[in-house]
Amino acid sequence: MKSKIAGLVTFGALAVLSLSVAAVSVNAAAVMEHSDEAGAVYVSTNESNGNAVLVFNRSADGRLKSAGSFSTGGMGTGGREPDFGLGNAGALALSEDKHFLFAVNPGSNDISVFVVGPDGITLVDRESSGGQQPISVTVNQNLVYVLNAGGNVGGRDNISGFLVDWQGKLSPLVGSIRPLSADATAPAEIRFRPDGRVLVVTEKTTNMIDTYTVGYDGRADGPRVTPSGVQTPFGFDLKKNQLFVTDDFNDAPGAGALSSWLVANDGSLQLVSSVVLAHESGACWVKVSHDGLHAYVSDTVSSTEAVYTIDEETGSVTLDEAFPSVVGPTELDFSSDGRFLYVLNPNEFNQTTPPGVDAFRVDPRDGSLTPMPGVSGLPASVDGLAVR
Repeated sequence: MKSKIAGLVTFGALAVLSLSVAAVSVNAAAVMEHSDEAGAVYVSTNESNGNAVLVFNRSADGRLKSAGSFSTGGMGTGGREPDFGLGNAGALALSEDKHFLFAVNPGSNDISVFVVGPDGITLVDRESSGGQQPISVTVNQNLVYVLNAGGNVGGRDNISGFLVDWQGKLSPLVGSIRPLSADATAPAEIRFRPDGRVLVVTEKTTNMIDTYTVGYDGRADGPRVTPSGVQTPFGFDLKKNQLFVTDDFNDAPGAGALSSWLVANDGSLQLVSSVVLAHESGACWVKVSHDGLHAYVSDTVSSTEAVYTIDEETGSVTLDEAFPSVVGPTELDFSSDGRFLYVLNPNEFNQTTPPGVDAFRVDPRDGSLTPMPGVSGLPASVDGLAVR
């Protein structure tokens, strides 16, 4: 092998809403077919004087070009990743049809919704997050859940659900607010299992993984709390019923690792691979390739990317290779066609270099990466990345 460096909730009356969303998706796809751009990269600024989403259009060859800054109407916290920021993953989320972009506003306790267009994004709604300091958001069909880290600011951690209509308008889902395992857990991320039947949340200070089953009415039941068996479980990704969680171990030298689990329909977790070491430090963010064969982990403290091979059948992981990457890489995501990987680079450990987004071309044969030109000059407070 060459070196790596080279739906749920569509029930009863809600089915009509889903059909409307599907119709909008078709129209949006038709618009994109006539655009010169193949996709886009979105970055949340998290600035305390006003949060915004930076948009970079993606050409067919993966190169990025600035398309402007779009205010969320809310506020960020101004914190910097990875040590002085929110300690989160998933501050931005795209709907499955790529028609809506959701952004958390941790400084004003609300979330914003944008309609995605060929020339940028348009703000269409902003609603209270149902708690304090929203840090992560996830969407499945017309159901949205947000993770509130209220325990960080003297309140209580929770999750809260919303319905989104075909225009992008949010409606709080009554009875959907649920606690975490404790009031203050320093949570990191919330994400749906791809079929929408289970929600997963990681807690960094309690070292727990919370799961919630999602009913036909969209309301979450839980949490079902499972000890992670590690210190500081952080970001994660899911493919089918397979869960891949980064093991940070409080940035201990050489202790960064990846674990994998199976997520049952009742929310129970079965451990598959435990603490598969990358021999690097600060394993905090992970993304699985579109073919489900590789997991890419950002080791922020050691400034490396660790690549794991995934057994499709069992979900077990083995370390393939770890290689030098950008300075302090954090959140990462693939283009919608899986051909390109983009990595947020806040440059926390090298403040002489402006933060940016680094780009890689993915070899479909073996998952290897080839560096490409990225973008730089982003605000120091950047937090969150999503790609289409």
